[in-house]
Amino acid sequence: MKQTWRWFGPADPVTLAHVRQAGAVGVVSALHHMNRGQAWTDDEVMKRKAEIERAGLTWDVVESIAVPEPIKTRTGDYRQLIDNHKASIRAVARAGIGVCCYNFMAITDWTRTDLDWPLANGGTALRFDIVDFCAYDVLILKRRNAEADHPEGRIAAARQRLASWPESKIAELERNLIDWVPARETVYDRESFLRQLDEYRDTTAEGLRQHLFAFVREIAEVAEEAGVKLAIHPDDPPFPLFGLPRVNSTEEDTQRLLEAVPSPANGVTLCTGSYGANPANDLVRMARVFGPRVHFAHLRNTTREADGSFFEAEHLDGDTDMVAVVAELRSLETREAREIPMRPDHGHLILDDLAKKVNPGYSGIGRLKGLAELRGVMRTVDAFRAGRVN
Repeated sequence: MKQTWRWFGPADPVTLAHVRQAGAVGVVSALHHMNRGQAWTDDEVMKRKAEIERAGLTWDVVESIAVPEPIKTRTGDYRQLIDNHKASIRAVARAGIGVCCYNFMAITDWTRTDLDWPLANGGTALRFDIVDFCAYDVLILKRRNAEADHPEGRIAAARQRLASWPESKIAELERNLIDWVPARETVYDRESFLRQLDEYRDTTAEGLRQHLFAFVREIAEVAEEAGVKLAIHPDDPPFPLFGLPRVNSTEEDTQRLLEAVPSPANGVTLCTGSYGANPANDLVRMARVFGPRVHFAHLRNTTREADGSFFEAEHLDGDTDMVAVVAELRSLETREAREIPMRPDHGHLILDDLAKKVNPGYSGIGRLKGLAELRGVMRTVDAFRAGRVN
């Protein structure tokens, strides 16, 4: 697998020099200053590519060309936004970048209740706490009919927890849930978030799924013609939030998309953390079943809890057998004589990074540690397959 690293552009506190020092050879990036659905231009794409190449790296994956809400609801100016997306894919192709990762999550991008959850070793991790989420959804945001989406015991626990929270805790939770994600195209306050939720009031899961299929049919035709691979990212978390439908949370969801749009350009980002937070998903099996349609991999791990909460674990710990996943992906590469770009995802905040301002989940040292561990797994898997060790 080609070892890559997500870089958020010139403002990222983890620089391209740091990426090289970590041992990555490729970069996963986007034009984060053009993330409102506008068409990317050749000049802007080539400017970013040149910056990456001057650092001795290659730009291998675009993550992500924005998919604005009107595309998902097929309302407003969605036709123009789809045309812009196609133009951006063509610009990426002309620059020689081979993979576009994107997602189709309604309103929210990846969502966590805690961005600095304390670990026993003194570091911090990302965490999704289902009771905290319930407290916000039902008692703070007061979303219409939210109570129907949570069991009574969870709501009771949320009421008890909320009673002890200071205003600062409530403000932090709200920011984490609706007002923060690196490079997100839209951020919200409480009122604007409720208005956006209202746009989805009549959207069913099957309706959103059909909108996804229609969108991918269009962009896959362009991507196939241009020589670009599309790699949809799974929902994160892989279950409904805020009453919004989810359409790419399980193996079955993804298989339906691949069958609906059989173009070889239409593929998957195998995110072991996002899929892995759903106990229904078997990541080793998914790597094998999706096979030729795995165009990109996010390798991270999560530890699930009985109530549906989870936290970001060490890359080689958690509920996903990372060694077996890597072995399956390496076998896939050998069978198909190709190299799959991968990146270590969502590292812990540890060591000197604890005192620095970093994008939560995207610290330098935590991802460096994860990449080093994954690199060791890859080398060991290769040694076993070559018969050098037994």
